Amino acid sequence: MSVMNVRNATILVVEDDPQHVRLYNKALRGFRVTTVATASAALKEIEASIPDLILLDHILAEGEKGTEFIPRLKALAAHVPIIVISGTLDIQGQLAALSGPLSAQYVLRKPIQLDELEQVVERALTECGLGETVAMLKSLERAEKVESNEPERLFAERLARQHAILNQTRGASERPNVSALARQFNVSRKTIQRDLVDLVKRGQIDPELYPEWNASSAAD
Repeated sequence: MSVMNVRNATILVVEDDPQHVRLYNKALRGFRVTTVATASAALKEIEASIPDLILLDHILAEGEKGTEFIPRLKALAAHVPIIVISGTLDIQGQLAALSGPLSAQYVLRKPIQLDELEQVVERALTECGLGETVAMLKSLERAEKVESNEPERLFAERLARQHAILNQTRGASERPNVSALARQFNVSRKTIQRDLVDLVKRGQIDPELYPEWNASSAAD
C-alpha cells in the first residue's frame, strides 16, 4: 500500500525542537499534523481530539521524558499507535518503551531518515491501531468460538469493514462508491452508509468525501 493511501490521517507530533518539527512536517506533508512541545500538552490535546497516530520525542520541554508518559497517553487512547523517536534512549530504554500492555509500537533513533519515518508511519496507520484491534477481536472470537450471528462477532465484522473502508478512502479525491463497497463487502448500501457516517463522526475521513453523513445520521 502506498503511503498516499493513508494521507489525511491525523498525527499528533510531540516535539520541542523547532528543527525537528520542520523535518517532521516535511516528511508528513499531506497529513493533518498537530504539534505540541510537551507530553502534558499532548494529554490535553488527546482529551479534545483523538489522533490516528502519535509521534513522541523522548526529551521534551519542561524536563519531561516522553516515554514516561506512554502509559497515560495509552490510557486515553489505547488504540492509537505511538512511534517514539529518540537519540538518547539506550537499548534497555527502548525495550522498556516497547514492553507491556501500555507501550509504544515503534522506536526510531535520531538522526531520523525521512524514508524510514514515512515507511513506519504508513505501517503504523495501516497495521497497528484499529487494524491491530480488529485482529485481536477476531482471534478472541476464534478462541471463544463465538457464533457468526452473535453481537460480539457482528461488532468485530463492522470494525474490520470500517478499517478496510478507511484505508481505501484516506487520501482519495473522489467520493466513495456506496454501491461498489456494498458489493465488495457483501452487505447492504445502508450498512455502508452507516459505516461512512461512523468514520466521519470519529474524524477518520473528511466529511467532504461523504457530505450525506449529516442526513444519514439524522435519519437514524
